[in-house]
Amino acid sequence: MRAFWGALPTEGRWLLSTVAIQTLGRGLTLPFTLIYLHEVRGFDLGLSGTLMALIAVVGFLVTGPGGALTDRYGARAVLLTGTAAMIAGNVLLAFATTPALAAVALVLVGFNFGVSWPGFNALIASVVSGELRQQYFGINFALVNLGIGVGGVVGGLFADVSRPGTFTAIFLADAASGLIPMALLLGPLRHVHGRAAAPADGSPAPATVGYLTILREPAVRWLTLLTFIGTFIGYGQHEAGFPGFARQAAEVSTRTIGLAFAVNTAIIVVLQFAVLSRISGRRRTRVMLVMAATWAVAWALLGLAGLAPGGLAAATGVIAFMGVFALGETLLQPTVPAMSNDLASDHTRGRYNALTAAAFQGGAIAGPVVAGFLLQHDLSVVYIALMVLGCAAIALVALVLERHVSATVNGQQTEPAAVGEGTPS
Repeated sequence: MRAFWGALPTEGRWLLSTVAIQTLGRGLTLPFTLIYLHEVRGFDLGLSGTLMALIAVVGFLVTGPGGALTDRYGARAVLLTGTAAMIAGNVLLAFATTPALAAVALVLVGFNFGVSWPGFNALIASVVSGELRQQYFGINFALVNLGIGVGGVVGGLFADVSRPGTFTAIFLADAASGLIPMALLLGPLRHVHGRAAAPADGSPAPATVGYLTILREPAVRWLTLLTFIGTFIGYGQHEAGFPGFARQAAEVSTRTIGLAFAVNTAIIVVLQFAVLSRISGRRRTRVMLVMAATWAVAWALLGLAGLAPGGLAAATGVIAFMGVFALGETLLQPTVPAMSNDLASDHTRGRYNALTAAAFQGGAIAGPVVAGFLLQHDLSVVYIALMVLGCAAIALVALVLERHVSATVNGQQTEPAAVGEGTPS
């Protein structure tokens, strides 16, 4: 940690030092938004679920424009706009008593999700590069999980459906957490705009390099596909497939499910540094092979939990699933963003990150739909089999991807990691 922190430029230290505090606000509300809409505001469950879906749908729709705007106007400007939308959305949601107001609020929150991924990743990539960039993405992921995990615990202890004011308070706290990145971007990071000048060698200007042009690169197509599959069988199952299987097939308590999520967060926070040390300098595609094998083991453990429902074995299997799955997450998060940014040039970084973000959000939308259909029709065995096959597909795609990327993009640095600088505006 000391060596990593010492290698970071000042801008990188500012960005990383407040991540956990920023995401704590999101943790306060993430597990409780559906409960708030249904039990506090009185919207029926179907309508509440539809309103929640607006976040993912809007995020998916604005990701492409967000990436293009990041390249044209800079990551800082896009992040400021997205954060302002998030603050407004959470304030509005705190007092939304009608479905229409809640819908507007969740559209604003979804807009922030859609534009922030390409914007934030592009901003990071403008500050650090090489092996240091991979380490940064991994440590940032651990801190995000720490903030969300702590926020979820605090929110669970504080929020009470019999006292609507407690929910108003947590949404206002989530909004207030957005003031931290705004203060950074308007203060110590005001000179780091994350925008590259148009190339002077006659190559296409930023505005003329479209998504179809980028997708013609085989490496981009395979990395995008890998991201979609990884999200579909991974994060796309966190809020729907896993809890649904745990309750319906394994028949464990909600307390056990909550404990499993806590174990997942704890393992990510504790092991991320050790994992980063082990994968440093190794081929990222081979790291993905290990991740696929790890996730296959995790899904097999969950499947075994469904064979002995309602008992200690089922509870152990459910908790073990989230623990082993977390180990796979520590392998995924440092590699995919680093590869995407190493493939991109400075003036197309926003669009490369937008493609990765779109694949992630597409998987997050498709995952719950497929899981819900299979579990509703009592096809739990088919569900587990599909997840394991998805792990095999990740391994296959990773091997194909390896043939289309250079050694440097694949994480095999032959020189010391370089440290970039923010471009003054």
